Amino acid sequence: MTELMTKPRLRWACRRGMLELDVLLAPFVEQGYDALTQQQKQDFERLLACDDPDLFAWFMGHAKSSDPVLQALVQLILDRVRV
Repeated sequence: MTELMTKPRLRWACRRGMLELDVLLAPFVEQGYDALTQQQKQDFERLLACDDPDLFAWFMGHAKSSDPVLQALVQLILDRVRV
């Protein structure tokens, strides 16, 4: 089992170069992250490692991730964080 990031590190990793991503990712860490399974938490860290343009396209609905696990996580975040 890999060691997960601490909450402060997650908060820092959610600070992106795009406001649109910041307003989705940061609230999710505060409101929804703790309810995730261990696997989903690992997948969330994988999602945070993706490039901002890809994340932007996925969250704005312009494209879908080729990884179904990441795409499901994008949808979960969109469902949890309403802006």
